[in-house]
Amino acid sequence: MTVPDQAQELRIEETPIPGLLVVHLPVHEDARGWFKENWQREKMVALGLPDFAPVQNNVSFNASRGATRGIHTEPWDKFVSVANGRAFAAWVDMREGPTFGATHHVVLDAGTAVFVPRGVGNSYQTLTDGVAYTYLVNEHWRPGRSYPALDLGDPSAAIPWPIPLAEAEISEKDTTNPTLDDVTPMPPKKVLVTGGNGQLGRALQAAFPYADAVDLDELDLTDPAAVAAWPWHEYHLVLNAAAYTAVDAAETPEGRTACWAANATAPALLAKVADEHHLTLVHISSDYVFDGEQAGPEGHTETEPFSPLGVYGQAKAAGDLAVGTAQRHYVVRTSWVIGEGGNFVRTMRSLAEKGVSPTVVADQVGRLTFTGELVRGIRHLLETRAPYGTYHLTNGGEPTSWADVACAVFERSGRRADDVTPCTTEEYGAGKQLAPRPLTSTLDLAKIRATGFEPEPALEALDRYLA
Repeated sequence: MTVPDQAQELRIEETPIPGLLVVHLPVHEDARGWFKENWQREKMVALGLPDFAPVQNNVSFNASRGATRGIHTEPWDKFVSVANGRAFAAWVDMREGPTFGATHHVVLDAGTAVFVPRGVGNSYQTLTDGVAYTYLVNEHWRPGRSYPALDLGDPSAAIPWPIPLAEAEISEKDTTNPTLDDVTPMPPKKVLVTGGNGQLGRALQAAFPYADAVDLDELDLTDPAAVAAWPWHEYHLVLNAAAYTAVDAAETPEGRTACWAANATAPALLAKVADEHHLTLVHISSDYVFDGEQAGPEGHTETEPFSPLGVYGQAKAAGDLAVGTAQRHYVVRTSWVIGEGGNFVRTMRSLAEKGVSPTVVADQVGRLTFTGELVRGIRHLLETRAPYGTYHLTNGGEPTSWADVACAVFERSGRRADDVTPCTTEEYGAGKQLAPRPLTSTLDLAKIRATGFEPEPALEALDRYLA
């Protein structure tokens, strides 16, 4: 058996088809034969191969030289190599997008393997007798699923088969595949937005216009059976904006149950789904996981221990812990969210326009987070492939109190700042059944800034929002 040059190091080569990677494997040979590490996750991922979490290993054997199969486009990622012999391999990009129809080809031997991303058509022609292909896939085969195939002799692909197709052994099925002009490109996997009717959910739908958006009546994230029945294999990204946010009602017996179900049980179920289906899970959390007493000079850091004061914060902290168990996760912790719908800024604008002079707490300090900025930061984490983990994300600028925000809204509405009367949290809560709230909600933004994201100052965003 011919064995390739043994001097090469493990390396990964990009191709004209995005995501299609040729892997050059070191092969160790002596008089007895040869050995190679056909799949070595740690080394390969470090060199840029996706950590695609294979779940099945298949072997396909062709007895005779010239056996030709394809061009098949599967809805999963695969890692292909040969256990013996040599084969000509060719790929055609069958995915929606600007590279639809792009091609690439190599010879597979003991020292060459290929990572084939979902939606890229693959085909193989044996160059020797007795070729065994081995391939890892990251999704179990399911009966009844169809996906694009392409004519082996498609003129636009113009694959240079070493053995002419007229002389090759081809299955009857592969002789009836369509040409590229008649192929329906494979669409990408989808995005799911949970909590689609909330302020953030609506902003996420605007930023991900092709996403599916659901609320409780469509998908009950607290019901394990409903979650298990959802077609997760159709998705690659879940943006979890669903939450129980009635902070005061969470202190009641009924509210406590509902809050824990939405803010702890649901994220735990999503984390389990994310690992089972290789999804990226983005989960929105809150400054309420902290008590407001332990913040550093720039605010609470991502590594600060949890210290929630009330039921809402306790449930959100439990949700953070659950999501943190998922391999591909972003916990995005934020504060004082302002978007479309009822919120503090709109309430203050309404009071200003009606001539009301409100009393507003002045000892709770933090930063506003406009949903547009929150979405921009989430997109940044995803598009830059920032390391998975927890990130604090709010608008920037100097921290303010709720009273400061109210004064700013009043001034921009033609009223005087001193039409707002400041008070303490204790004074505001006298005689009311209110949940405890952290006095310091400021979140340290150093970690997300280190990824290249610079938050817009909150007061600049406020000007645009009110305009």
